[in-house]
Amino acid sequence: MTDITSRKSQHIQIVAEGRGLQHSRATGFDAVHFQHDALPDLDFDKIRTDTRLLGRTLGAPLLVSAMTGGPVEAARINAHIAEACQHLRIALSVGSQRIAVEDGAAGGLGRDLRERAPDIPILGNIGAVQLNYGFGPDQALRAVEMIGADALILHLNPLQEAIQPGGDRNFAGLAPRIEALARALPVPLGVKEVGAGLSAPVARRLIEAGASIIDVAGLGGTSWARVEAERGPDALRRIAAPFHDWGIPTAEALRQVAPVMAPGGVLVASGGVRHGLDVARAIRLGADLAGQAAHALAAARTSAEALAAHFEEVIAQLRIAMFCTGSPDLAALRHATLLRQDDGWQSAGQGSSVGA
Repeated sequence: MTDITSRKSQHIQIVAEGRGLQHSRATGFDAVHFQHDALPDLDFDKIRTDTRLLGRTLGAPLLVSAMTGGPVEAARINAHIAEACQHLRIALSVGSQRIAVEDGAAGGLGRDLRERAPDIPILGNIGAVQLNYGFGPDQALRAVEMIGADALILHLNPLQEAIQPGGDRNFAGLAPRIEALARALPVPLGVKEVGAGLSAPVARRLIEAGASIIDVAGLGGTSWARVEAERGPDALRRIAAPFHDWGIPTAEALRQVAPVMAPGGVLVASGGVRHGLDVARAIRLGADLAGQAAHALAAARTSAEALAAHFEEVIAQLRIAMFCTGSPDLAALRHATLLRQDDGWQSAGQGSSVGA
């Protein structure tokens, strides 16, 4: 087992055991309160949760976020995810493909993934910082082609790399490299954080560089500072400790980034999305999709059926939120009335997007 493969196996185990979850700071979703509609002029069974992504129809605005990236267990997990996503018609964003690109160790990240999920959007994934360590258009194209991806996501993880022993910490000059890659790729390029959130200025720079998919991946879910600290000696744990709560909460990142999105762009909310009500809140705050990883990992490790059952519950919760806000579809949910809150959320009776 290579060092990278061993590290990623440890990552999965730590996250699965709940040792990497944020504890003292939250996503901010619990501060978002819909005004209840006691007389919705709706038939619950006719509520529509469908949407479009990258030319494909989704049954719900959901994305199984980057979860695995190369350990032996990954092939089984990725097969479960692909089958569940195909069954429910929801999108799939794979974990890091670095090992697969460098060593050919697919870990379930081969053409069989597309064969298991022929009809849904599949998003590839490599670390943005690898563009400063030898990756370029050829490697990125290989990542796309090996899984038949509809788009490629670059993940930004400066906090994780800074804490990780031997981390890749040279982020200098990445923006022009991202821009060059966006021009060279035959598929759309997206960028995401991994749990510390994206701010409006950073999102604007990424959009100007050619990114058409932005995943805020905010604080409130998995803390990679915690995960890396769990892998290290006491000295590393002391260094990492002040950064366990570092980042922009997911709801705040959405509030910042939604107004700067370019027409036709896709905004993804991930980072601590727990259930279908959080999905509804994310859509209301400007997201096009909501992504979930850690909260779905246990089911993904079990079976495709378990993962499908998990997301069926999420979709049922989303539909209840839509019913109780009088929202027949996602377009209406984006304008559902919110109650006034002391923290600045939109007051009741206004219909425009929060932060607009």
